[in-house]
Amino acid sequence: MDWNVDLSCQVEEIVPGFRSLFNCTIPDSGKVELQYLNNFSGVTGCIGLVGNSNGGYDPAVNISGLVGTSTVSLGANVAFDIASRTINKFNAGLNFNTAFLIASLTLNDKFDKVKASCYHEVNPLTKTAIAAELRHSFSESETGVTIGAQHAFLPDTLVKARLDSTGKVGALIQQGFLQRFFVTMAGEMDFTSINDKAPKIGVSLALTP
Repeated sequence: MDWNVDLSCQVEEIVPGFRSLFNCTIPDSGKVELQYLNNFSGVTGCIGLVGNSNGGYDPAVNISGLVGTSTVSLGANVAFDIASRTINKFNAGLNFNTAFLIASLTLNDKFDKVKASCYHEVNPLTKTAIAAELRHSFSESETGVTIGAQHAFLPDTLVKARLDSTGKVGALIQQGFLQRFFVTMAGEMDFTSINDKAPKIGVSLALTP
């Protein structure tokens, strides 16, 4: 049996522009963050302990930053393992956000993987939208494409579907009740799988305050 307990505490405005955040996930990890935010940039410094495969904990430092406006923004994230003195994570991203199009370009896994995505809302009244994602791994020389769409047949009934170039097809239908309670049924099938061609089906419940 797996178990965990999440505890968090946030202190607003230690001094103007700065705030602190404490988060602990027992027994996996714990961290303390110091954040600085203004209208056009933000920087977060974090130090914490991360559980390892041997049952112990390794100290780690994480620094992330963001600069830009509500239309264009650029960010980066670096994670450093103090025990092994290695960089575990180095990511960067560029985001473009307008009423017509939302697009992003990200570099992950120490710039080994690149991903470009875009989202366009066709009809806001029916929540009709289309999206596409292109990804490439330099180390594995693999490229993948995913396309998707969504549409609300009724104000509280949303349907989504996606198709992946690897042969995976997925769909979901979400039904809302009283704008606070949502029931979602989702399914996925991998047509390229040799051992298991049975579809995967899941159900989720969500309650918003």
